[in-house]
Amino acid sequence: MSYALMTDRYELTMLEAAMQSGKADRKCVFEVFTRSLPNGRRYGVLAGTGRVLDAIADFRFGTAELSFLAEEKIVGPKTLEYLSDYKFDGTITGYAEGELYFPGSPVMTVEGSFASAVILETVILSILNYDSAVASAAARMFSAAQGRTLVEMGARRAHEEAAVAAARAAYLVGFSSTSNLEAGRRFGIPTMGTSAHAFTLLHDSEREAFEAQIASHGKKTTLLVDTYDIPEAVKLAVELTGGELSAVRIDSGDLGQTAVAVRKQLDQLGANKTQIVVTSDLDEYTIAGLASAPVDRYGVGTSLVTGSGSPTAGFVYKLVAHETDAGWVDVAKKSAGKASVGGKKHATRRTEQGIAAAELIGNPSEGRKLQQLLWDQGPNHTMIGSTGSDLARENHKLAMAELPPAGRRLSKGEPAIPTEYV
Repeated sequence: MSYALMTDRYELTMLEAAMQSGKADRKCVFEVFTRSLPNGRRYGVLAGTGRVLDAIADFRFGTAELSFLAEEKIVGPKTLEYLSDYKFDGTITGYAEGELYFPGSPVMTVEGSFASAVILETVILSILNYDSAVASAAARMFSAAQGRTLVEMGARRAHEEAAVAAARAAYLVGFSSTSNLEAGRRFGIPTMGTSAHAFTLLHDSEREAFEAQIASHGKKTTLLVDTYDIPEAVKLAVELTGGELSAVRIDSGDLGQTAVAVRKQLDQLGANKTQIVVTSDLDEYTIAGLASAPVDRYGVGTSLVTGSGSPTAGFVYKLVAHETDAGWVDVAKKSAGKASVGGKKHATRRTEQGIAAAELIGNPSEGRKLQQLLWDQGPNHTMIGSTGSDLARENHKLAMAELPPAGRRLSKGEPAIPTEYV
């Protein structure tokens, strides 16, 4: 699959014009950053780096892509010739996937000719903006869950490819599994799933449905108990499994009160080890609200795959420096409300007694280095596939361990640490 046309037209019209002006070969530095965190959030989580590297590796113009550009007269013969042999030949550095970011953090730096780097803008931003929005929301849910298990189950609420990306983003911040089988195949994420209400309704009675599921999957399955009458379903579930049922799932009503009642009933029936799973449009706030309820697992869907109200991270891709005959020149926008800081930047995180205190951007001489080499004549292969997902998950644990306690609050507020330009 080629990602070459998964881009905005103006990337190629800029390339065409740069070819004409003679500036297409000028060496450039582009940076990816966000001017602010969305919706008053206190931190963001970088996700999608591995998918970006995969996409760049497949960013090639074949016969079909070139024919479309020619037929639509989007670019001329000289540009078509350049694109026919296109392969990104620059370098990319950036924050480790799973790392936290703050306003101004240079999460990805792309260096190469203007021609080679400018046409990557859209594919880089489309991946990082969505994946990071999901990961940032998922991280808040993970904190709210306070150690209880979270599973991702939002595939039916998103574009089919976005669903796979969302499952991966949730996994790297601590979700235990996903309902999405393609995410399991591509990235090695554990998959889960038992039955929906349709399975119960298919059978002539709830007993018949439960018996069929247990016969097929054993007592270590999860039975959905809210199709008809919850107390009767719980009683039947315990009876059919001799109290050895793995879990029951509740998908409706007042989840907190229902969980309390179900826990009490399970214990009275001797099913002390049977867990309670709750679903039904959960987000970080409802999860936090269930902290005192006897819930063992949360299944999260719609809110997760839509970024829980912030469906994009707000990343931009800006030219910050280019080379001239006289040397390198720093460049920056001066637009009101959209001003940027010119020049290639390095980033570190200053910590005090192991807790993050500031994001240092520019050319800092102290702090933990945040950027690493991601692409040099090809992708850093430790960052892609299932290996990359597992590495990102570990990176995230380390980054969250540095976050100040106030940064975990769900209420709106200032970024957990300030950004300082040095």
